[in-house]
Amino acid sequence: MSSAATSQLLALLGTELPIIQAPMAGVQVGAMTVAVSNAGGLGSLPAAMLGADALRSELAAIRERTARPYNVNFFCHAPPVPSSEREANWRATLAPYYREFGIDASAIPPGPGRRAFGAEEAELLAEFEPPVVSFHFGLPSAELMVRVRRWGAKLLASATTVDEARWLEDHGVDAVIAQGLEAGGHRGHFLSDDLSAQLGTFALLPQVVRAVRVPVIAAGGIADANGVAAALALGAAGVQVGTAYLLCPEATTSALHRAALQSDAARHTALTRLFTGRPARGIVNRVMRELGPMNPAAPAFPLATAAIAPLRAHAEKQGSGDFSPLWSGQNASGCLALPAAEVTRSLAEGLL
Repeated sequence: MSSAATSQLLALLGTELPIIQAPMAGVQVGAMTVAVSNAGGLGSLPAAMLGADALRSELAAIRERTARPYNVNFFCHAPPVPSSEREANWRATLAPYYREFGIDASAIPPGPGRRAFGAEEAELLAEFEPPVVSFHFGLPSAELMVRVRRWGAKLLASATTVDEARWLEDHGVDAVIAQGLEAGGHRGHFLSDDLSAQLGTFALLPQVVRAVRVPVIAAGGIADANGVAAALALGAAGVQVGTAYLLCPEATTSALHRAALQSDAARHTALTRLFTGRPARGIVNRVMRELGPMNPAAPAFPLATAAIAPLRAHAEKQGSGDFSPLWSGQNASGCLALPAAEVTRSLAEGLL
């Protein structure tokens, strides 16, 4: 870990290791955050699916269990205008499954499944003053960023293209997360929806490193110490890893999701809009095969979630993940049922 870029990142984050645990909404809470931070990495808490009370509770627990730096992550999407026509079309697309499972579609309430960062979240964060705050899908307003910086928080954000990386640097982030196309979960794109403009991690990374002056964190397809070393060799100051943590006991990954990650099915992932309305990488399952993973009928993010949620709940009760978002990156080979601290240290093997 002798590179100037890595040293700069460690000084910025206050961590011992250049390992950041990716925030993974829906499959982890603060227990994972604490375990990774206490192991010397930067643990992350995903906040997009947490209401105010739940977020306050998680932050209080983290503060009690670690004195190490940690990250709180938020989404910055523009809330869409609901369309009754588009919602009706989406439910019509799902109608054969409703009939199969005996679900009354008229009883399903609409509603978003993710919250965007706003004044309420900024005010709540100020009670805890987390050392690092990260954003996905761009950045909040300049006013909100000023509020977050008041207690000295360092700001990170995801870029899926060189243009996005430059934009983030111009708008004041302290480090850029270069998210390759291999990464599991939601794509962090925000300047363009054109997925053909997005690159794999090891194609994107060196281009972003050349384009910006701030430290660059590689994300996507990195599952072990060799992958970490390769990213650092290409100029990354550190890495962000998600999928490798999904089988940890600290994760809240469901039994169905864990089984899929340990099966041959994990070798086949795809970007899909079906579960939320925005491209996210997960293990291919029945609904993705039958409807097509990028079916245009799905409403804008995050409005697709409500209509498919009852199908997911029904299938999961039957022991099936056919309608579940089984998020995973393209490389699940490092996804092992080990404590998060052990995974963190294994990723950093050879760096100390």
